[in-house]
Amino acid sequence: MRQFTRRQFIQTTLASAGLLATSPISLGAAEAAASAHFKGTDLVSLGQTGLKVTRLAQGTGYNGYNHSSEQTRQGKEAFDRLARHSLDQGITFFDMADLYGSHPFVKEVIKGLPRDRFTLLSKIWPRKENWVTPSGGAQEEVDRFRKELGTDWLDVCLIHCMQNANWPSEYERIRDDLSRLKQQKIVRAVGVSCHDFGALKVASEHPWVDVIFARINHRGGSKHSCDGSVEEVSAVLKTARANGKAVVGMKIFAAGKFAKQPEEKDASLKYVFANRLVDAITIGMLTPDEVDDTLKRMSTVKA
Repeated sequence: MRQFTRRQFIQTTLASAGLLATSPISLGAAEAAASAHFKGTDLVSLGQTGLKVTRLAQGTGYNGYNHSSEQTRQGKEAFDRLARHSLDQGITFFDMADLYGSHPFVKEVIKGLPRDRFTLLSKIWPRKENWVTPSGGAQEEVDRFRKELGTDWLDVCLIHCMQNANWPSEYERIRDDLSRLKQQKIVRAVGVSCHDFGALKVASEHPWVDVIFARINHRGGSKHSCDGSVEEVSAVLKTARANGKAVVGMKIFAAGKFAKQPEEKDASLKYVFANRLVDAITIGMLTPDEVDDTLKRMSTVKA
């Protein structure tokens, strides 16, 4: 990939998002114009973190396990094609995790691009598995993540896959390390991803949390990869946002269950955004066609 100046990258991103007209227009005016349309490539505030992210994140962890995912198992060439297509369309938010093994793949895609024009989010797996032995804190993990990504800082770092309401005490050392790294500006925002209703409720009110990854779609329930009924989860997410937490929705398409049901995809996007349950969403799109389809569906949402 050729080297980009900051201005070239902004122009490329805005042009691909359809924000540069043929008549003269300033970059500032073009960026402001994005707010007039509901698009996956719109830059939105991520809660109270001070970060601006695209409303849609390119997920890299579909069926993630053992330091791999469907995206990484496709190989470098396919991953590059997918991620660079997302960038070309204006998606500058990358959702990663140690569990997915996606850091080295993303590193190659973002090499040479201005660091302040995209958002890197990753997650620490806190439990011992055959593929990882956690340090018990966060310093060692974050240092490794930064090296794997070729970056000086992470925009967001989460504790991955909280499964009970006791996670604040269970992972206190990780929280303490992340708080220190946040003070040092090595990490800009911290939080958790939740796979349990009790964990989600605690996260919605806990003062340490800046960002929550939450499983939500218009169907709800475990059958559709959520942590409670749609009414229960929605109520907690409204509480979280009222408390200033950033919410990034995941499992919007029910972990792929809606893949061949376009009407379900549309209904889920409409429900999540019309009810103002999230700041942004992450979807583990696997092909450039899936990226285009998701962006097209998001552009029709009336929120």
